[in-house]
Amino acid sequence: MTSRFTRRTAMFAGVATAATLAGTAIAWKRNALQEMAPTAKQALWASEFAMPSGELLRLSSLQGRPLVINFWATWCPPCVEEMPLIDAFYRQNKQYGWQVVGLAIDQPSRVRQFLSQFPMSYTIGLAGLGGTELGKLLGNEQSSLPFTVVLDQEGRLKQRKLGKLTPEDIQNWVI
Repeated sequence: MTSRFTRRTAMFAGVATAATLAGTAIAWKRNALQEMAPTAKQALWASEFAMPSGELLRLSSLQGRPLVINFWATWCPPCVEEMPLIDAFYRQNKQYGWQVVGLAIDQPSRVRQFLSQFPMSYTIGLAGLGGTELGKLLGNEQSSLPFTVVLDQEGRLKQRKLGKLTPEDIQNWVI
């Protein structure tokens, strides 16, 4: 009886270990940073969005300095919750060349209304569905929000996060 129990326990432990290793490998692959495809880089730097002020935001004008791009919407609670953290990061680090762009995947009128109540220091672009497509090219295969991409001054992908940012995530941007 003990021998059968021991074999069964060992078998379950082996299956559990294999499942854990497989899950870890899948998560690592999903979150591993890879070089952006040339088509993604081209689409990123060619993107242009209206800003709430009516001016045009050309992402190509942001090349050459570290850049945070945050995809968000007014109807997304985690997006709205992380915005003060992003704003504080920008205010503390703009003197070091950091740029931050929030691309709103939302209706322009809602974004303008939101920003009139909760102004942000960083640049906001009215991205709409075009922003969703850009997000997919940058690694947001689920088109979920919030989604944040951090690029270094050479335009290389430094970090990518799907979901609400934490203070620890933001601290890692400057490391």
